[in-house]
Amino acid sequence: MGYIKRLIEDDLKEKMTASGAILIKGPKSCGKTETALQYAKSILRMDRDPQVSTIMKTNPRLLLEGETPRLIDEWQEQPEIWNYVRHEVDELKSKGLYILTGSANPPEKVKLHSGAGRFTVLQMETMTWQELDYSSGMVKLSDLLQGNRREYYEPAISLEFIIERICIGGWPALIHENYKNALNLNRGYVDLLCEVDMSQVSGVKRNPFKVRSLLRSLARNSATIVDNSTLEKDVKMNESNELSRNTLSDYLDALSKLMILYEQPAFNPHIRSAASLRKSPKRHLCDPSLAVAVLGLDKEALIKDLKYTGFLFESLAIHELNVYAKANDATVFHYNDSYGNEVDAIVQKRNGDYAAFEIKLGVGFIEEAADNLKKFATAIDTDKMEKPKSLNIITGTGMSYCRPDGINVISLASLGV
Repeated sequence: MGYIKRLIEDDLKEKMTASGAILIKGPKSCGKTETALQYAKSILRMDRDPQVSTIMKTNPRLLLEGETPRLIDEWQEQPEIWNYVRHEVDELKSKGLYILTGSANPPEKVKLHSGAGRFTVLQMETMTWQELDYSSGMVKLSDLLQGNRREYYEPAISLEFIIERICIGGWPALIHENYKNALNLNRGYVDLLCEVDMSQVSGVKRNPFKVRSLLRSLARNSATIVDNSTLEKDVKMNESNELSRNTLSDYLDALSKLMILYEQPAFNPHIRSAASLRKSPKRHLCDPSLAVAVLGLDKEALIKDLKYTGFLFESLAIHELNVYAKANDATVFHYNDSYGNEVDAIVQKRNGDYAAFEIKLGVGFIEEAADNLKKFATAIDTDKMEKPKSLNIITGTGMSYCRPDGINVISLASLGV
């Protein structure tokens, strides 16, 4: 299998010309090392070379010797290497010298000096449908953020295809894997996460049964606003393990360090009404396939529970939007107010331009989604901020087309950068 180009590569090349070192971070097995290898001329694997720990104690700068750009893979295994890279960048005063990759943030006890001016950071996710060639990319997020209207039409895709892709996920290693093997491999990923990774990331032994209970609760509550007290109650109600408030908070922090947990922040616009805005984030696992794996589900189970599958589809669409948004210098938010009005995703560029998205698995909820978007647009106080550049509905089984009222209906298989 040949290498498949990733969407972050343009950003990577740009950052390599801007800073001496680049940090690519993201969940384990999302493809960081393979992408970095396309640009590196030498490599140091911190988690594989048995001599690394000894050299770190004697002459760490030896580890930096090699043709540049030099890739330092899984740098967090010896986090002090960060400071040596920083000093080397200061001394050489050159760009694109080092690429660091890591699937976890280092423990807080490790003192890392600021990399400001020396490091730039890239967040990498699992593969999108556009990268996997499941999306034509005909409907570009860049156009939607500018309010550009284009006529387009693409046919719908099947529910079975969507569900299978949710089960397999966007892991590069599973591109050509069959469905059953992918399910087993994803369950193995969760097993290692519970039994090994969660303890390694903070140097504290974690109870794998309690980790699994928390992951199952997060999976059950995918794409929802769920606070810690709700998670605590959910674990107590549905699992044989209880989690104290402090333990739960520690475990969530560890999941964030491993970049397994993604929090979608709340949008804070100027609105005309007296409604208060909810500030809590929505929580998603980094790839919806992990929710399927930790709950022991499969295609048949998801077909029988389309309500839950709808939440997983929303998580999948947020994952896609998140990657496409970064390529457009934008961030993905959600909107929810005290009157019960909500919008699944608001993508906002750094310059303030934004577009609103409702996400619906099936076509039966299109009209409801359109009404939500219109309410949101009407609520914006246009004396204080601009209206959204576009209103959009991302659908699973629906086709892509422009409605007469100006709202775009976009199949996930049409969405791209």
